[in-house]
Amino acid sequence: MTHWFHRNPLKATAPISFNFYGVATTPAAAKVCNDLRLSRSRLLELFTDSSCNPEMMKNATDLYFSLLQGFILSLDDSSQECKLRYIQNFKWTDTLQGQVPSAQQDAVFELVSMGFNVALWYTKYASRLAGKEDITEDEAKDVHRSLKIAAGIFKHLKESHIPKLITPVEKGRDLEARLIDSYIIQCQAEAQEVTIARAIELKHNPGLIAALAYETANFYQKADQTLSSLDATYAGKWRKYLNLKNCFYMAYAYCYHGQTLLASDKCGEAIRSLQESEKFFAKAEALCKEYGETKGPGTTAKPSGHLFFRKLGSLIKNTLEKCQRENGFIYFQKVPAEAPQLELKANYGLVEPVPFEFPALNAHWTPETLAAFDLTKRPKDDAAKPKPDEEVKPLKEPDIKPQKDSGCQIS
Repeated sequence: MTHWFHRNPLKATAPISFNFYGVATTPAAAKVCNDLRLSRSRLLELFTDSSCNPEMMKNATDLYFSLLQGFILSLDDSSQECKLRYIQNFKWTDTLQGQVPSAQQDAVFELVSMGFNVALWYTKYASRLAGKEDITEDEAKDVHRSLKIAAGIFKHLKESHIPKLITPVEKGRDLEARLIDSYIIQCQAEAQEVTIARAIELKHNPGLIAALAYETANFYQKADQTLSSLDATYAGKWRKYLNLKNCFYMAYAYCYHGQTLLASDKCGEAIRSLQESEKFFAKAEALCKEYGETKGPGTTAKPSGHLFFRKLGSLIKNTLEKCQRENGFIYFQKVPAEAPQLELKANYGLVEPVPFEFPALNAHWTPETLAAFDLTKRPKDDAAKPKPDEEVKPLKEPDIKPQKDSGCQIS
């Protein structure tokens, strides 16, 4: 498999003890707090555990989020706010803006920040899996599904939970609409790369492959445009990736569109389409170099050296030479000055996010457990708040660079 995906760093967070001494007045209340501490620590460990799989991640997230919901949801299904929502302060860093954390004393902020990291984990899991040698068909399906799950989580956070935050989202931060939208679109585009690879492997109609490539290129362009108003200091590297993938899949679209034109005896137009494919491939090649030289958050790689990139270059060259030979021997058609307009619409293979919902409230949260939290006994200096000098350490992430390529094509 020969995928290569850009990945931004995971968010980091300050440790939370959930030690509400005096406030949690019964063993049941103390147990919920202890379970919260343990399940949060376990989830954070899994983010950087290279042996973690989606089943392990789902079990860990379901446990933590079902417990955390007790700080947010009303037990009687009323619209009344839970009394514990603002009892604990949470600190989280940003994927783009370095290790300067944001802090909010709000359990919803924890819910969306941890949920954001879970979505990022699914994208990173997909990237690691896609870089394996001799990947199986089932693993390729896992890559596809993981990216759709991530898109669904980002979408759910944006639509259902981020609007509930009391403190407005800071501009240019992870939870802002521009960044969330870009993450959603990127996940969809990358999942469609898997679809395209499958279509090529099964030798589907070149018209379908061209249409899927064109739709995917448009996804990357849209994601880039969404980030265009952000500071290039921290969004520049990400945008280079989106730009080069846009050009790469435009090259794919024109290459396969050229094959469709040749099959319809439009050899002159096919040559012009392949020439346009060459132009986009050259742009992508230049952007690969720029990506490698651009400083900023994200993975370091030389995408032009990956097999997925080199194979497309060979395909364009060989297809163009074939068209030129056919035109010289059979068709003798004039090559148009203007490139053909791509008005391609894929009827199959388009990716939609997998719908996501947070788990139901944990069974340990009963009216009696909630009543056992006595907020009048909170320390006046509010010990639940992190100390000013408490450090938020960046997560040590596993290496997500692809392994040595076997030549099996996926992108």
